[in-house]
Amino acid sequence: MAGKVQTSEQRRRTIVATARAAFLRHGYGNTSMSAIAASLGGSKTTLWTYFPGKRALFDAVVDDLVARYGEALRLPLPPDADPRTTLEAFAISIISTITRPQIVAMHRMVTGEAGRFPELGRALLERGMKRGQARLADWIAAQMERGKLRMADSALAAVQFGGLCQCGAFQQFLLGARSRPAPAEIEAEAVAATDTFLRAYAP
Repeated sequence: MAGKVQTSEQRRRTIVATARAAFLRHGYGNTSMSAIAASLGGSKTTLWTYFPGKRALFDAVVDDLVARYGEALRLPLPPDADPRTTLEAFAISIISTITRPQIVAMHRMVTGEAGRFPELGRALLERGMKRGQARLADWIAAQMERGKLRMADSALAAVQFGGLCQCGAFQQFLLGARSRPAPAEIEAEAVAATDTFLRAYAP
């Protein structure tokens, strides 16, 4: 029986998944479009009809990871909700996301390649982290206007909150110094990050 013919979108998803595996296994610099095409069992010409180059393919890999695991981009941020409750939920979402093995593997690869390919880090920041920061900054600004948080630079406040969420288990897991944190540990870190943030921005 002949294999099922993939649609254009299914083929694109297969390409992105294959590229992700190759980048994480061999690094960006050591992965060529020809090697990805060979893994797919097709020609490089076919691959180029979907992506004009390796950088565009890397961007698609990042976008796919964000779409799959970017819980913080989908979590509701109710304007009238209690700030502590909302921030704790947002922190849990952030820490749960960044400690996923797939996300940690991408951070490790990008960090290892940063000297030769700094554009990879910029892509990871712009297409992932900064989108979440911008969303949180808008919510924080609204809370400042309502008097629930003291007036300050909301963009800086969002960056600082993200930093509080990254300074514990994520950093240790990223360096291979520990295993992925359990849900209870993630919740405890989220509570601590929120408490520190609110001490700084209480009205």
